[in-house]
Amino acid sequence: MRRAPAAAPEAIEIRGAREHNLADVDVRIPRNRLVVVTGPSGSGKSTLAFDTLYAEGQRRYVESLSAYARPFLDQMRKPDVDAVDGLSPAIAIEQRTAGSSPRSTVGTVTEIYDHLRLLYARAGEPFCPDCGAPIASQTAQAMTERVLGLAEGTAVTVMAPVVRDRKGDHRQRLAELRRRGFVRARIDGALHDLAEKVPLDRRRRHAIDVVVDRIAIREAVRSRIAESIATAAGLAEGFVRVDAGESGEWLLSERNACGVCGFSFPELAPRSFSFNSPHGACPDCDGLGTTDDPWQSSPRVCRSCGGTRLRREARSVRFAGLSIDAVAARPIGELARWLAAVELDATRARIAERVLAEIRERLRFLEDVGLGYLTLDRPGASLSGGESQRIRLATQVGASLLGVLYILDEPSIGLHPRDNARLLASLERLRDQGNTVIVVEHDEETIRRADHVIDMGPGAGAHGGRVVASGTPAEIAASAESPTGAFLSGRRRVPVPERRRPLGDRFLVLRGCREHNLKNVTLRVPLGLFTVVTGVSGSGKSTLVNETLYRALAARLHGAEARPGTFDRLDGAQHVDKAVCVDQAPIGRTPRSNALTYTGAFDAIRRLWSGVPEARLRGYGPGRFSFNVKGGRCEACEGDGTLRVEMHFLPDLYVPCESCGGRRYGRDTLEIRYKGRSIADVLEMSVEEGLDFFANVAAVRRPLQALHDVGLDYLRLGQPATTLSGGEAQRVKLAKELARRATGRTFYLLDEPTTGLHFSDVQRLLAVLGSLVELGNSVLVIEHHPDVIKTADHVIDLGPEGGEKGGEIVALGTPEEVAQDPRSHTGRALAPLLFTDAAVPIP
Repeated sequence: MRRAPAAAPEAIEIRGAREHNLADVDVRIPRNRLVVVTGPSGSGKSTLAFDTLYAEGQRRYVESLSAYARPFLDQMRKPDVDAVDGLSPAIAIEQRTAGSSPRSTVGTVTEIYDHLRLLYARAGEPFCPDCGAPIASQTAQAMTERVLGLAEGTAVTVMAPVVRDRKGDHRQRLAELRRRGFVRARIDGALHDLAEKVPLDRRRRHAIDVVVDRIAIREAVRSRIAESIATAAGLAEGFVRVDAGESGEWLLSERNACGVCGFSFPELAPRSFSFNSPHGACPDCDGLGTTDDPWQSSPRVCRSCGGTRLRREARSVRFAGLSIDAVAARPIGELARWLAAVELDATRARIAERVLAEIRERLRFLEDVGLGYLTLDRPGASLSGGESQRIRLATQVGASLLGVLYILDEPSIGLHPRDNARLLASLERLRDQGNTVIVVEHDEETIRRADHVIDMGPGAGAHGGRVVASGTPAEIAASAESPTGAFLSGRRRVPVPERRRPLGDRFLVLRGCREHNLKNVTLRVPLGLFTVVTGVSGSGKSTLVNETLYRALAARLHGAEARPGTFDRLDGAQHVDKAVCVDQAPIGRTPRSNALTYTGAFDAIRRLWSGVPEARLRGYGPGRFSFNVKGGRCEACEGDGTLRVEMHFLPDLYVPCESCGGRRYGRDTLEIRYKGRSIADVLEMSVEEGLDFFANVAAVRRPLQALHDVGLDYLRLGQPATTLSGGEAQRVKLAKELARRATGRTFYLLDEPTTGLHFSDVQRLLAVLGSLVELGNSVLVIEHHPDVIKTADHVIDLGPEGGEKGGEIVALGTPEEVAQDPRSHTGRALAPLLFTDAAVPIP
């Protein structure tokens, strides 16, 4: 008797989670719901969602695989948790870039370009790249006239290309040709007698042209030429190769040829449109779109392909009047509308129907997550972490999987409030398909739209790691313990400044900005104020500020070589003595880099340890306490503290070094103690603990105080840079700048500094930025967070939309002035905050 299948559990139960700072957490997560995990920075949100829930899901997945994969299970550390029940297969969608490969584009990452290649190969119309005439079929007689015109008076060899770039030893094909009376063939460029045995490596690709005839071209032998061409075309599916020695070589085709100039087009296949294949890539730039120029610091756009990456034959094929490179250069939103309206004849419509449906669906998903301004030819390396995450989210929505646990890390990053609704609709669609969606998020609208909220806290590091409230958004708002609830209910809020600093007479003025979608913009940034540049996603903020203004300033003030975006003139730079860009790029790409090494505090700490009497007695200098040089470090792991294990089909694992237990140093070095602590103990301290321990050491206290001021109290001093989020890395950079002596004439530029910040953390950040301005410095922030925008002295709003419909300054002035501008999407989001100055209560 068959048993009825067990009912799916209603919730995921986590019991006794103690990973990192989690304080023996028990929590119940309802399945098939949109669940938001929130709380202050460092409170344990990511530890619960990724390091516990996802890590256990990944471990169980490997456990279910074949015996070949099972040995990896021993190397996958089990999260420190008593039990996780009701767990589904888990997929993590994190903030990481789409890839650093120069060959990666939005089109290849989303696989839309793969479908476009198939569309153009099957339903495209080829045109001659020389004269623009349509490519059509031609007769053997027409090819004969072509050969006579090209090589009259010379000797030519007529060949049939019977094997074109295919693997195998091809013995049967060669034997068949010999039986049919052919005596010679050109194999991989060399002539061979078919009577000989020609051994070919079956693992390599080969090209074989059988020799049909060798003829001295004269009008008198026209019929013989026509007969030879017809024979070759019959052998090689309509293709004929003609070798005229020094006069050149041509591949002629019965099916694909220009009736005007005789150009023979190669057979169309998806690879013909791939810039990663020699069949489609521009030969002059190898499909990269750029060439190195020894006289320039940055690559130059390839002159042959104009940056499109494709050879001219691929660019000469059109679908509905457009080449594939022109389609890839259109913004996704515009491309979706064009494809929806395209009209085809009955035959092409039938061929293209299924491919077009797939492309349209994928484009719609990308629009739904607010990426309609991107183009398919946009390099993957140029995408932000938030954009890359939303691309992966769109891919998952399109996959239509059921019963999956999705875990996302702040998908709202980089999104203007106007675009957030579409992102939330995508998350809800994933949920409605029968999946559990867990989002680590601080965005207020996302929290309010959630089915269930888990609020971690109440503080960071040792002061966090607890679930302070769990339930519906309304229940969180009513909780007296919940720091998130205090902001949701309006009990706490980021206040509107009582006064705004007035505009002075000093400005940075950047005239005639025309890079990417900027439409001859003139940017005026008031100095000595807190300025916010905002606007919908893709409106041109990063292009204007990061790529143009900052690079122009860095070139003027510091001699930087990075080429700024196109502009006419920069005025006012004499009022600034230093330009500092505090972005979200990693502070280091190896586990050896950390907050201590980046801020320079570790140099002072190593000098302190080398001054301990026992260290001086042993002759230990500061270098002895470095984990980057031989001497004091553990040589088994070379000071990393971890060993890398290649997982082949999964991301590499890092396991603690068995020799030093992950402490990085040798036993002799660890015997040296300052105030009872070893150098390894320092790396395990939090910023808060370190600030207390080094209270009387100014060289260490100053950078630690800066880390504290930017809200990184919870950060371990030796935490590898590779584990820091983009927002944490940005705040470490900001702390490094704060620890330096202020000049009062510095221009600070920050790109979305609220990434990863809770409402309460935003208040601390605004206080830090305000202190910089009070010292006479200028702070320019690219930001979407309404609480940051409403506290600015001056707002510059770009738009009105993204992509080609953006690139203009639509509003500027105080937040109140922008809020009253009817053209500004930012103004509509600001108005309720400024003119009521109260949070919207939970209904």
